[in-house]
Amino acid sequence: MGNPASRHVAVDIETTGLYPQRGARVVEIGAVAIEGGRCIAEFEALINCKKDIPRRAQEVHGISTEMLAGQAPPEEAFPSFLRFASRSILVAHNAKFDIKFLRYELARLGLGLINSYVCTLKMSRRRFPRLANHRLETVAQHLLGELPTDFRLHRALDDARLTARVWMEMVTR
Repeated sequence: MGNPASRHVAVDIETTGLYPQRGARVVEIGAVAIEGGRCIAEFEALINCKKDIPRRAQEVHGISTEMLAGQAPPEEAFPSFLRFASRSILVAHNAKFDIKFLRYELARLGLGLINSYVCTLKMSRRRFPRLANHRLETVAQHLLGELPTDFRLHRALDDARLTARVWMEMVTR
């Protein structure tokens, strides 16, 4: 689960699809550094992967191909994320998905992901088996009561912020 006293980075991504091996790409990454039980820094990047975003993906996260024009290319965004994450333990809701995409994108650049990680989805399934489902917003409402009013579901930084809060709540209970 990770030591809450060490540095962790909650991370979330938004993509063009579900499977990187079928050509889906990361179009947004959000991350929140956590130290001493507090969120201390944030990282956010829209990523211009030069790929059209399918309508179904746009309907999920609201990111359009036009929004990516002029944004950082993968060769800038991902090394910046690695510098931000450093050797921190990554925290993600459905980490298997996020880590798979991050490793794929980094491999395209000749880079690797050495960080260990924890999954708040797996943690919530173990700790709260009676929840109706284990989506991030459901777990957050269970732990925190209300979702933040300015929260946008399926945007990387907001999901990373919520994942950070969920993880901090789970490790202190």
